[in-house]
Amino acid sequence: MTDKTLSIDAYTRLLRDEIGLDVPADRLASDFDELPAWDSLYLLKLVTALELATGRRLAVDKLLQTRSLQEIHTLAVGG
Repeated sequence: MTDKTLSIDAYTRLLRDEIGLDVPADRLASDFDELPAWDSLYLLKLVTALELATGRRLAVDKLLQTRSLQEIHTLAVGG
């Protein structure tokens, strides 16, 4: 995946296909505590997959402040 803009559709596919987390787009803004399958290992896998997909390094300090997959997506696309 080389889509530097990483649309929401591409992001949900990445979550499902690359890290094994099936979260529909309408649940991306849910707090991590509300995602039954979420654990910190997903964060490590997600960072690696996002950096490969976007070609950008993610700021770990900002990433650790996020509380949802939507916030991580925003950070990954430079928002």
